[in-house]
Amino acid sequence: MKSAKVEAAINKQINEELTSAYTYLAMAGVADRLGLPGFCNWFKMQFQEELVHADKFFQFLLERDGEVKLMALPQPEVKNQTPLGLFEDALAHEQHISDCIFKLKDLARAESDHATDVFLEWFVSEQVEEEASTRGVIDQLKMVEGNKNGLFMIDRELAGRQHDADE
Repeated sequence: MKSAKVEAAINKQINEELTSAYTYLAMAGVADRLGLPGFCNWFKMQFQEELVHADKFFQFLLERDGEVKLMALPQPEVKNQTPLGLFEDALAHEQHISDCIFKLKDLARAESDHATDVFLEWFVSEQVEEEASTRGVIDQLKMVEGNKNGLFMIDRELAGRQHDADE
């Protein structure tokens, strides 16, 4: 690794991505407890996706001859226990991750680390997609608020989400 600051920031991002995975797994548990298997599936797919993201950062560090330093994960806090609340929390979390990626990209540019800057482009695009997808579910949940049939239909739609190993 050319820059110790960038290496430390990437290690921190690995922790952020693993924390995301842990958080989504906790949300899946809440969704299951609410009797919403489709919501549970969506959060479990998100869990798997975040593990892939962590691994991308991990592999990048190794390819750049950096040192991986794994950190402890905080216990996830799932405050909201409603479908809408879970997705609002998920959106806030994705916005936090976007901010982390943007700061990491700014650091790579400040350190003239072109390889990291280019590597992060994929994550910038991915975060735009993550936020839009989550916001879409929030919009649907607000449309059907109080309508159990609508919630049932959204749950069935979310049950169809499958894991894409490239994400």
